[in-house]
Formats: sequence, C-alpha cells, structure tokens
Amino acid sequence: MKKIEIEINGQRMFGAVAKAGETTWFSLAGEVWTIESPPSGRAARGATNVAGVDPTQVRAPMPGKIIKVVSTVGSTVIAGETLIVMEAMKMEYTLKAAVTGEVLEILCEVGQQVTLGATLAKLKV
Repeated sequence: MKKIEIEINGQRMFGAVAKAGETTWFSLAGEVWTIESPPSGRAARGATNVAGVDPTQVRAPMPGKIIKVVSTVGSTVIAGETLIVMEAMKMEYTLKAAVTGEVLEILCEVGQQVTLGATLAKLKV
C-alpha cells in the first residue's frame, strides 16, 4: 500500500493506493474505488465497464481494523446503505452495499484485523 497526497482547488487530500492480484484499490478522503484489470494487464479496446466485480460481496478496500458492523444476517439493505465501518491509516472507511438485497453472511467482527480484498459480507439479490 502506498500513501498518496493530492491537491484539488487548493484543498489537500490524503489517501492510499494498493494492488492485490488484478484489483487496484484507491482510497481518497474516506471514499474507496476499485479497478479490475483483465489478466493481460491491459484493458480491452472499447471496454466501458469493470469486469469481474461482484456487487454482492463487500471486500476490504485495504488492510485495517473493523470498528463497527452495522448490518445483521437476514436483514434487507438497499444500495448505498452502510454495512461495515473500518479503520485504516488513521481514517474511517464506510463500506456500503452496492446492490439492494438480503445480508447472507457477515464474515468479520469488531476488532478484527482484515487484509486487503478480504470478503467482509455477502449479499443475496
């Protein structure tokens, strides 16, 4: 994981970039994005969507510590709803559901240290 610092319109922001397998994780100002690379390491010409991302799985965007589990198994969540809060690099990261569905599994607990890309929750659409 590499720490980054950028300035946008005079405002400094801090974050991180990490790579695990074909996934690159970007974190900036508490928001997290992922990019999936095809095995060749190059995007196919004209590709417009991210391949291989499973919206029913919530994964750790970087190594860190789980500080809050908001959802419970069996509960219904809507896309954008907070499921888990973790701490990494002295910042809190809110992990949200990418889809509306039912929580099938919570695979982490408060206080647990997790690795980059670890599956923390699974949803059923």
